[in-house]
Amino acid sequence: MGTTGQRYVREVNGPVEQRRSGFGRVLAAVRLTVVSGTIGAALAALVVGVILKDVPVLATGGGVLVLFILLAFLGGRRGAGRDEPPALRTALARIEDLRATGGETADVPVTFRLTVAPEPEDERPAYRVKISQSVNLVDIPAYRPRGIAVVEYHPEKPWDVRIVTRPTPEWSRRAEEAEIDSAPESTLVRDPDGGAGAWCLLVLVGLLVGAALVVSSFRGDLFASSSGSRGAPKESSSSSASRTFSTSTTVSGPSSSLLTFGRMRVTAMELEARVDSAYVTSLRIEDHRMAVRGDSARPPAETVHLPSLPYELFPGLVREARTTLGVRDAESWRIDVTPGSGAGVGPRVRVTVSGTEGTAHLDADATGRITDRRAVGVS
Repeated sequence: MGTTGQRYVREVNGPVEQRRSGFGRVLAAVRLTVVSGTIGAALAALVVGVILKDVPVLATGGGVLVLFILLAFLGGRRGAGRDEPPALRTALARIEDLRATGGETADVPVTFRLTVAPEPEDERPAYRVKISQSVNLVDIPAYRPRGIAVVEYHPEKPWDVRIVTRPTPEWSRRAEEAEIDSAPESTLVRDPDGGAGAWCLLVLVGLLVGAALVVSSFRGDLFASSSGSRGAPKESSSSSASRTFSTSTTVSGPSSSLLTFGRMRVTAMELEARVDSAYVTSLRIEDHRMAVRGDSARPPAETVHLPSLPYELFPGLVREARTTLGVRDAESWRIDVTPGSGAGVGPRVRVTVSGTEGTAHLDADATGRITDRRAVGVS
């Protein structure tokens, strides 16, 4: 084994440095969680203070946010005043493996696995690194497994490596004469900040937990304030002899279809809160829309009770109608819920599907049991 490759065998501090790096990442994660949780709590305190008109809570939330803004500003000033980072170092590297990852232009993205052998004066053992770099199609044949390339790396960020495509004549000669042994896989270095998604998730969780702690601490006052603000409209609506109402809502965003599990019940409860009544005379559900109509003069026996409907069974009824009634590739579907006819008869559920073959429907009772089918072509 060559002298260049022997340096990492004698080095015994590599595992210790890795453990220190791992411990530093844990500390950074804890610090980030605490900071984001505190910011989330401060934002929630601002909102709670405005709703409850609580000046101390409002001042506390605002003061914490101002303090964090000031600390961030001072930290930025300190970072701007630091010395320039050290210059890049030049070294030789053994190409362990390379793979083109695509590209339709002259420059093709290539993933390299390298063994970087720093110069002796750098006092750093040889190590492995995985990089991605665009290489011109003309230059790709110059790079092959077990070949030697000239690279530049950051002395404080050993994972920041770049292949020098046009090295100086001296380094080209050294690359042609050098022999570098492969470093073991255990020496592979990675960017500790590479998992940006995990850090963002950590920040989001911290913000939500901090906000939830503040809101839960004031939940009694918040709910009392909310119920008090709705008292006057309820009183005025009950003073009228009768009232007709109708409203609808359109859902959008991720999982916007009302066939998504749990989405129907949540949307129905939103409409119930909007019309301030759990009893309606009709309910219509489509893929992205739900609508209700009602009349406060109707007795409960002639209405539909929204909370008691089996919304969790409705998607199954839609699937049954789509697959068993002769309508292939159903373009649309609709669920109509109306009061049952006669005393003691539950609401009637009708699922209608339409397609190029025509329109068909099936009926079910309040428990989701199918009571009748009307397929395409059946009169």
